[in-house]
Amino acid sequence: MEFYMKLPRSKKEFVLFIGVISILSVNIIAPIITCFELGFHLGVWADTLRVIPFIWLSVVALVLLTYRPADWMTGQIVDKDDSFNAHIVVNILCTVFLMSVFLTVIGTWIGSRQISLEPIRLFFYKWPRNFAISFAVEALFSQPIARLVMRKLHEHRDKQPD
Repeated sequence: MEFYMKLPRSKKEFVLFIGVISILSVNIIAPIITCFELGFHLGVWADTLRVIPFIWLSVVALVLLTYRPADWMTGQIVDKDDSFNAHIVVNILCTVFLMSVFLTVIGTWIGSRQISLEPIRLFFYKWPRNFAISFAVEALFSQPIARLVMRKLHEHRDKQPD
């Protein structure tokens, strides 16, 4: 029942679900990671706000590219009969793993406004921190809010007469 109430049932709902998650995540994760990189100053935060739309576009594109591989990875780890929470946590783990690998490089390129080998060279130094921040935000904030939105939407629609 939780799968039915807390997850998208249609393509329109999937767009809403991804929209809620991506907007919340990008507006939290990008400033935190940038401030860890450059320092916690108002100017750093303001500069991050200028590139967030570009980071958001790359996040949406990567979600669409990594959705099926993350779903496949989740299926390899959890059993069909495992709980809703087990499926969700493992899916978040797989999705964040794939997204953080790409965004550790691409996000740096967008944020620094240049393509260089620097994020690739420093990948194994920066990726664990980026993964941990992203996983915490997704698991504790963005995804629970998106699932709450889905549940409220479904409760509202289910109460309406056909």
